[in-house]
Amino acid sequence: MSSSDRGGISRRVVLGGVASGLAAPAIGQAIPDSTEFEAALDQGARRNISSFRSMDWRPYFDDTRNGAILVDLTSRVLHYWSEDRSIYRLYPTSVPMSEDLTRRGRTEVVRKVEGPSWRPTPAMRQRNPEWPEFVPPGPDNPLGTHALHLSWEYYRIHGTHDTRKIGRRSSNGCVGLYNEHIAELFGFARLGTQVLLI
Repeated sequence: MSSSDRGGISRRVVLGGVASGLAAPAIGQAIPDSTEFEAALDQGARRNISSFRSMDWRPYFDDTRNGAILVDLTSRVLHYWSEDRSIYRLYPTSVPMSEDLTRRGRTEVVRKVEGPSWRPTPAMRQRNPEWPEFVPPGPDNPLGTHALHLSWEYYRIHGTHDTRKIGRRSSNGCVGLYNEHIAELFGFARLGTQVLLI
């Protein structure tokens, strides 16, 4: 082997080592090992990963009476604080597809339904006349296993059987969670739980 060949091998080895060294920090910064969470994060959702961090309730609520839910539509996450603040949860969500379907502001939980049925709103039926008028509880129901009805007509925080929607702009106005997450939130939330969508 000539000295120039040895030099070429050395350069390749060095360049390969540098490349693998540069890749190491990215691997070290990977999100927590959760198959469910990983499956939900497409490339669009991955850019929001820095927003999956705990937040303080105080900039958004005067108190946590009856519990408090903050939905950050930009980051596509839902934060929950119990009334005594002993429980805090952070869930990835789906959010409305467009600004005209998006509502922001203060509301509250007014009804809790396990095994919800679903009727498309008149506006949904107008946009999608092929949709059924009624869908009973079950695997074809777009509200998943649980629904928290808000004081705004037609708006809910609910589950979804289509996990591809989580982390995306994919809803007709509601906030969607994994069925496992909405089941947990359903157990925490009360009638009167404060909700703020920002």
